[in-house]
Amino acid sequence: MKKALRIAIAVLMAAVPSFAAADYPDRPVRLIVPYPPGSSTNDILGRALALRLSAVLGQQVVVDNRSGASGNMGSELVAKATPDGYTLLVGVAGPLAVGPSVYKNLGYDPIKDLAPIAMYAAVPYVLVVNPAVPASNVKELIALAKAKPGQLNFASSGSGGSPHLCGELFKAMAGIDIVHIPYKGAGMAMIDVLSGQIPMICTGATALSAHIKAGRLRPMGVASLKRSALMPDLPTIAEQGLPGFEVNSWSGLLAPAKTPEPIIRKLYEAVAKIIGTDDMKNFLASVGAEPALMNPRDFAAYLKVDTARWAKVVKAANLKID
Repeated sequence: MKKALRIAIAVLMAAVPSFAAADYPDRPVRLIVPYPPGSSTNDILGRALALRLSAVLGQQVVVDNRSGASGNMGSELVAKATPDGYTLLVGVAGPLAVGPSVYKNLGYDPIKDLAPIAMYAAVPYVLVVNPAVPASNVKELIALAKAKPGQLNFASSGSGGSPHLCGELFKAMAGIDIVHIPYKGAGMAMIDVLSGQIPMICTGATALSAHIKAGRLRPMGVASLKRSALMPDLPTIAEQGLPGFEVNSWSGLLAPAKTPEPIIRKLYEAVAKIIGTDDMKNFLASVGAEPALMNPRDFAAYLKVDTARWAKVVKAANLKID
């Protein structure tokens, strides 16, 4: 009798996650964007996903901007949240793949403390300058920096993020002396580059595309190994004298570790449905991003590979933040 009761209880407990997933979500879902609201790539893509997830899930997905420490504060908040599917993260390479190598005390382990749901977009990085800078390509920019050592600055959304690493990698590979100016978010950094107070920035094409089209920023080169389909006429930085130069970014949806697998699966299926629509494809193209759907298992594997790749870049740049 006792044995039969134990079996019945075990069967009931095993079924609980499935019941939870069937009813999920039954209240609004909070989507943490670990950067300020405004012109940042991650905020733009996060809001686009939240809007469409709300329609697919039948519950409002509310964007909650929790910025600080180059995306680490918001990412840590999700890593330590209750694993019930109601607190999710717009995860990007900066805090999740770069952070573990840059910060001595990160406060969480992106691989152990977060559950990948879906990668949904890839964003090519582009090195741009204010039009007042007397350089039309990477070679001319390097020559200018060498003629004025220590006098050219580059902006970033904060120390330790991908834009910072892009600038440091450019500095190291080109053998130039340029000065890093960190900001509290990409929006503030962009304002000063647009105004000419800071000559250059290397960041995601999503935040740059409108300014490039309007002539407010001059693109120097794409930071990926291959030319972007979104800007096929723009040479890569690697093509322009720095072979092997590569900085890219991605956006993905993650949950706290131990979130029930049926909820993870339901969210992945929702993202896959969204990415497959012409609406989302057209939106991504309009802001300089590309669809890059990846399931939970493949996303988890990719995160490990990307973390190892960035560790090599950080080591080469001799970059550490306490």
